[in-house]
Amino acid sequence: MGDESTPGSGVPGDLMMDRPHMARVYDYYLGGKTNYEADREAGDQVLAAWPGVRTAARTNRAFMHRVARVLSEELGFAQFLDIGAGIPAEPNLHQIVQEDDPCARVVYVDNDPLVLAHARALMSSSPEGRTACLEGDLTDPDSVLGSPELGRVLDLTRPVALSVLALLHFVPDDRVAYGAVRRFAAALPAGSALVLTHGTSDLAPEAGAAGQVYTDRVARARTRSREEFARFFDGLELVEPGIVVPHRWRPYRHPGACIGGEQDVADAEVGLWAGLALKP
Repeated sequence: MGDESTPGSGVPGDLMMDRPHMARVYDYYLGGKTNYEADREAGDQVLAAWPGVRTAARTNRAFMHRVARVLSEELGFAQFLDIGAGIPAEPNLHQIVQEDDPCARVVYVDNDPLVLAHARALMSSSPEGRTACLEGDLTDPDSVLGSPELGRVLDLTRPVALSVLALLHFVPDDRVAYGAVRRFAAALPAGSALVLTHGTSDLAPEAGAAGQVYTDRVARARTRSREEFARFFDGLELVEPGIVVPHRWRPYRHPGACIGGEQDVADAEVGLWAGLALKP
């Protein structure tokens, strides 16, 4: 069975072209085409505060490519739940894992109708696998976990790889952020995986200043320290090499820290922590 995305009527009428949009600014950093002048202007203001933000976005994306292959090829995962999917940028998660296992099942979740419209228009599953794009919010786990769409694609009695990449720094309230991750982890069975990346000013103090610009121009944001990031994995077992900057996480899997070519990247340019953990 193929694509099971909820039927979409296309892009919503209000594209919010006159104001920056979080997913489109990120698309701009990735070199995508789904962004407008307001997004590029806001993105450039963040770049002025922290020039590494573009490298951070691309390195984060490259980490997703590698960790998806590790989850599928090495750890045998066939079910994936991606919270905060963002605007599609090939290769997408389902394309990577279904290349290894055509029967793999992937559910993308986002709280933005604009993102979902793009995703439903551009993403399709392998014939043997399933994909779905559903509306939901990281901060409301029960609405996602209880969604009939989710249940039609994923079997929550079997291990699921949950990914929340470059999203938790947009949840500034610690109680809400940690509570949401704990709720998702608790709902998934033993053997499931949690993959996270998060912005930090540990390595690049200017990342904190960029976060303030982002808050002022695009969306509320805050960095967290390595110790604060590690708390998201409480009760889980980190997979080697543990918590590291994303381009140091098993770079031998696929050379090249950034999209578009091989290059060595300084940790301070990235300003992200990354990790993969398993639920015992």
